[in-house]
Amino acid sequence: MRLALFGAAPDTPNMGVSALFKSVVNSFGNLIDNIEFVVFDNGLGERTSQLITSSGKKIPLILYGARSGHRYYRPENLVSMLILSKMGKVGAVLNRGLQLIDSCDAVLDISGGDSFSDIYGLKRFYQVNRSKQIVINRNIPLILLPQTYGPYKEAVVYQKACESVKRASIALARDENSFGILKSMLGDRFDSEKHLSTVDMAFLLEKENADSIIDDELSAWLSCDREKSPLIGLNISGLIYNDPYAAIEQYGFRADYRETVAGIVSKILEETQARIILISHVMDFPGHYESDYEACMDVYNKLDESQKNRVIIAPNNLNESQVKWLISKLDWFCGTRMHSTIASLSTNVPTATISYSDKALGVFKTCNQGHQVFDPRILNSKDIINQLLLSFLNRESTYIDLKDSINDYSYKFLTTIIRKIQSKSY
Repeated sequence: MRLALFGAAPDTPNMGVSALFKSVVNSFGNLIDNIEFVVFDNGLGERTSQLITSSGKKIPLILYGARSGHRYYRPENLVSMLILSKMGKVGAVLNRGLQLIDSCDAVLDISGGDSFSDIYGLKRFYQVNRSKQIVINRNIPLILLPQTYGPYKEAVVYQKACESVKRASIALARDENSFGILKSMLGDRFDSEKHLSTVDMAFLLEKENADSIIDDELSAWLSCDREKSPLIGLNISGLIYNDPYAAIEQYGFRADYRETVAGIVSKILEETQARIILISHVMDFPGHYESDYEACMDVYNKLDESQKNRVIIAPNNLNESQVKWLISKLDWFCGTRMHSTIASLSTNVPTATISYSDKALGVFKTCNQGHQVFDPRILNSKDIINQLLLSFLNRESTYIDLKDSINDYSYKFLTTIIRKIQSKSY
């Protein structure tokens, strides 16, 4: 079986997207004996690689670029691919990317988990939607893997999203909130056999020991006496922290994100004996507007010297599985990047989130943890800080609730998808 994958490029610094890539390939790879993937990434041209699954199986990968921008002469340009996708066999002769799509049994599309929306702007939406339109034009089965649908502010965006969803062979939502939106988008096209509410693919991501990468100080912290000194993880979104005014304007924040982050760090250091690890989940280097690492450094550098001995910055060279391993070692975790919180929720770490999007609420509700979502669009900084401290103090009862509520993420829906692909029954 040959499957293509859009919306989970393995060559971005976003560990959430990388987690989706690895989870998808690993999951399908372990369930199908003879499989090959065509993965559309941000590179140029065609390349080959492989992924070794948790069971040791080697999955062949064909990597091919699928990029936005104005270089329409490039075969990887999505606009050019979209135009050529309407030209039948001639289009395939002229474009290698279309040839690869045509060679597949089905195309999986996961939209980066949450980008099938205009929350990140129109440019992002149209880039994400073009891949779906291309596949539909090639008459290859399009399978929308578990993701968030919406929100859609613009009516034209909602209309185009509905068109893509209705023409997909299978469409899955990663939480009940998003499933409700999906059903509304489908209208009388809804079919309970191929439109399902599931969970985020990253719940299945396996951990990878990073002892050989982390330094001695962090290693010592992980093995310290937790009764006296609990270990906290804090993920700071560089997208929000590095430009707080844009956060207020674009997302309608009521709280000051920088003030909130500084406040919870100070509160924990002043009122508890806990130690804090600042953990990046988008690994762009300092200087990039999305860099979590730059945000972590800024928070650390603003601490008093007396406080710095209880705060450490995690290395920014960990991969997505290693970050999940590190997060799984914590006593409590608070993240703004949603996939950082999936790493903790899926490993039974008591978790809270400072979330500015409804996507997090939906995912947290799948674990019966909706009360651990604190929205800076609704709450002010002081309220969020106080609620986060209370969440930390109540971590033991949260651990019990979380452990009891975590479902069996065996992804039985994947076997349904595979059967439909093999039988060509959509």
